[in-house]
Amino acid sequence: MNEERTRSDELSCVTCTLYKFVRLDNFKKLKKPLFKKMLDHSVYGTFLLAREGINGTISGSILATDSILKWLSGWPGLNNIEVKRSFHTEVPFNRAKVKLKKEIVSMGVKGIDPNRSSGTYVEPRDWNRLINDPDVLVIDTRNDYEVGIGTFKGSINPKTKSFRDFPDWASQNLDAKKHKKIAMFCTGGIRCEKSTALLKKRGFKTVYHLHGGILKYLEDIPIDDSLWRGECFVFDNRVAVDHELVRGTYDQCFACRMPITDAQKNLQTFVLGESCCHCFDSRDAQQKKRTAERQKQIVLAKQRGESHVGESARKTAAHRKALKKVRLD
Repeated sequence: MNEERTRSDELSCVTCTLYKFVRLDNFKKLKKPLFKKMLDHSVYGTFLLAREGINGTISGSILATDSILKWLSGWPGLNNIEVKRSFHTEVPFNRAKVKLKKEIVSMGVKGIDPNRSSGTYVEPRDWNRLINDPDVLVIDTRNDYEVGIGTFKGSINPKTKSFRDFPDWASQNLDAKKHKKIAMFCTGGIRCEKSTALLKKRGFKTVYHLHGGILKYLEDIPIDDSLWRGECFVFDNRVAVDHELVRGTYDQCFACRMPITDAQKNLQTFVLGESCCHCFDSRDAQQKKRTAERQKQIVLAKQRGESHVGESARKTAAHRKALKKVRLD
């Protein structure tokens, strides 16, 4: 791994992506202490908790995130969670959140348990050989806008708008008698845990998935040997990362949060803070007015030279307010 990217000085920010499927009957009791730990250590991002496990992406200083993860590992069932890390100069989240959910990744199909049955892990070093096999059907389980930014050479795009659409797509397009070998991948691996479990339940015998997801592949495989094409969408303010796991070339529409290119920002549908080609026809006048006013305040703050300090102050104030509230509860 690149030395510059893995420097461990205390001023560096690190984003940690993690998940674990494990039965957490007491997951509701974890919410308050975990949220308090995030606030105490000024760690931002989101944890999702459900009876089926934990899913999270958090960011902060290296020491702070390590403290959170060490504390979390002491909770019953949450030891040995695999964590993927990327290093950068700014925290790409605006607040800390811990949410209770029915699923830590929403598929909407009852009875899917990756702990009982899921696909066979394939390590990044073995992935190229697998997907180059002409007998293997390679499927990108992410949503269409994510695939549009980057994907593996030769993979199939199901063109789903939501992961909840994947079961229906699989029913209509995959046949256990015809498709003998299937390999699937996603950003960090969590969606593939469920998608492979779904196919196994439906009678597919040989199903593989990329261990650690795209992010682990980009971390481990040199760019000269890579079969990845484009950038990888991430669910934070970086929008997308390149093969070096450094922030990529995409921006984000402030109104709908969709990734946009410089070319799309030159279209008539793009109004800074108000709309883009993805949301121009779906947002009403009131919605556009509200986000336009918010953008106006951001511009005024920048003109006053408060863009960095102002954002930081608001962020800190919100963090302190949340910490005070959780201590009083």
